[in-house]
Amino acid sequence: MTDAGSLLAMVDEWDDRVDEWFDQIRGNPAFDRLFYAASELADHSRIWHLLATGRAAASLRAEPAALRVVLALAVESGLVNGVVKSMFNRSRPTITAERPLRLRIPRTSSFPSGHASAAAMSAVLLADKSRFGPVYIAAAAVVSASRVHVRIHHASDIAGGAAVGAALGFLIKRLVPLR
Repeated sequence: MTDAGSLLAMVDEWDDRVDEWFDQIRGNPAFDRLFYAASELADHSRIWHLLATGRAAASLRAEPAALRVVLALAVESGLVNGVVKSMFNRSRPTITAERPLRLRIPRTSSFPSGHASAAAMSAVLLADKSRFGPVYIAAAAVVSASRVHVRIHHASDIAGGAAVGAALGFLIKRLVPLR
């Protein structure tokens, strides 16, 4: 097997192991409600827009931080969903059973996860100069994990999306620092 083939095989094996771990909690009503709700709330980055708006409403000094998140989400979406995903043509996980709850199924490439990218970038930006940083990071982790739980993404799609999103978040923090 070629080096690229070996790497892809290792990625597929890791994806399978993570998916098997999620099989242990799939079907649990509490986990299903949590992860399906998180996945749906993060569609079109709604949760991140809501959190940014909430941060701005809490303090006039937070308005620049909120505006930075909203504008960054537009850039992130265009970059990840338009440019990066078009470079890959990865199939989404195969579904063998009916989903327990309603969910929108994207038509784009599975890699990288746009939900994970938006989550990581938003968490980095929202946490900047905020005492609620751990809450934003936890929300991003739940949204990202939800995509594996609902079988919309492979674990490696999440890792790739989170890496892209975190990198964008740190780049934007550097280019547009809060005062």
